[in-house]
Amino acid sequence: MNSPREVFISVDVETAGPIPGEYSLLSIGACSAFDPDNGFTVEVKPINDKFDPKALEVTGLSMEELRGRGLEPEAAMKTFSSWLATLAGPDDALVFVGFNAPFDWSFVNYYFHRFSGANPFGFTALDIKALYMGAMRCSWRDTRSSRIAEHLKPALSGTHDALCDARYQAEIFRLIWRDLLAHQ
Repeated sequence: MNSPREVFISVDVETAGPIPGEYSLLSIGACSAFDPDNGFTVEVKPINDKFDPKALEVTGLSMEELRGRGLEPEAAMKTFSSWLATLAGPDDALVFVGFNAPFDWSFVNYYFHRFSGANPFGFTALDIKALYMGAMRCSWRDTRSSRIAEHLKPALSGTHDALCDARYQAEIFRLIWRDLLAHQ
């Protein structure tokens, strides 16, 4: 019996605050971790008016503008799910990859369950920070993005644009993956 093929998807989200349900998911960016040109992005209409001003300041997104141009959450999650289906067959395992994956995954998981009934990623995520910590045998404080970038020297950088950040994360993931494979 063959194990399912694992399809690693780098995902980044921008949100209106720290927790799903009370705060809105505002944008999703995703790409195939090993083919980052194959990407997906969507802006999402807020589910309420609640926001943390610091969250919006970081992203530059506007709740008012997203109410007009964002997709309804149901449509956004359906579109995301349809894109994911182009990357993986029915027997493949989608692996959610994120930098601080617990945060991003919590919003994606909540939105998939609330607005489409199921999360194609299942109930787990691979956290790049934890992967780096284990691979490099470093402390948690050494997993800050600035320290990882200083060590790995990625060509890309974070911008707080969800798709650009998903591609940046994918590059970091591949650099760690390369280092792990080199030490086997």
